[in-house]
Amino acid sequence: MIVLGVDPGLTRCGVGVIEAGASRRLSFVHVDVVRSDPEQSQDLRLLTIYQGLTAALDRFSPDVVSIERVFAQSNHNTVLGTAQAAGLAMLGAAQRGIPVALHTPTEAKMAVTGNGQADKIQVQRMVARILGLNQLPKPADAADALAQAICHALRPAGAIQGGEREEHLTQAQRQWAEASAKYGKHRGVQRDM
Repeated sequence: MIVLGVDPGLTRCGVGVIEAGASRRLSFVHVDVVRSDPEQSQDLRLLTIYQGLTAALDRFSPDVVSIERVFAQSNHNTVLGTAQAAGLAMLGAAQRGIPVALHTPTEAKMAVTGNGQADKIQVQRMVARILGLNQLPKPADAADALAQAICHALRPAGAIQGGEREEHLTQAQRQWAEASAKYGKHRGVQRDM
């Protein structure tokens, strides 16, 4: 299964692609950051992001697109641009008949580090470790996009499909499921729809 993760943003939009193979072994495929010029008008910036996202969708033909779920922040301009970029990723996927999953930043952090409050460097280090990379994925948007893809590939609901039984889950999948259940129960983590 090819998973394309998106860390949406108007200035920098992270795109990470992984492959979840047999026994849910994760392999690195690609990572990039689509950038738009803050000096350009909003419509042209959105066009740049859209073209970058659709180029990645066409190049890698993912089985699913995992997008960071947008949540309210103090900076409303940042939220607006992030939501617009997320919408472009959803649109591009829908146009190609590719399913979309939304995961919160907390879920992605928990999936890769076991800590929903992990900082950027922890996420970068664990993404590199999980995917066997020689260097940390940079900038943070790149690591966050890969974390989105990893989160979707390791999600407990997806790990038990097609007759698989729980004892076939990897240790990371079991830890993520346990931490997710505990953290979600006590902290109100949003789940996929």
